[in-house]
Amino acid sequence: MAQVVTGVVVLDCSEPEKLAAFYKEFLDAQDVDASVNLVEIRGADGMRIAFRRDANATPPSWPRPENSLQVHLEFIVEDMDEAERRVIGLGGRPLETRETTAPFEERGYADPSGHSFTLRHHHATAPKLG
Repeated sequence: MAQVVTGVVVLDCSEPEKLAAFYKEFLDAQDVDASVNLVEIRGADGMRIAFRRDANATPPSWPRPENSLQVHLEFIVEDMDEAERRVIGLGGRPLETRETTAPFEERGYADPSGHSFTLRHHHATAPKLG
């Protein structure tokens, strides 16, 4: 019986080198492996993500339904505004930005190949009184 050691999220895209560079910079990641059709990186916390060449890849159209959400990544960040500036500076684009007073603040983005992801910040809650 095989034992699973780890999992890797793989995003299909037409230019894996370029998409890997976006996430490598955003996540302060290191290269793990690269071949002609696949580039894999690993973030500081051990998160692994790979990018596979697919000449026919079509970006998701979320939130439009015709080619909807194919995969969704979520990144927990300490400073939402700083993370947003970094994403946009690296070539990402906002999909949905909403301010909320709820415990979770989330903002949606697309990477340079069109894959959607969310930045999420968890606000500390005040201690319960009484």
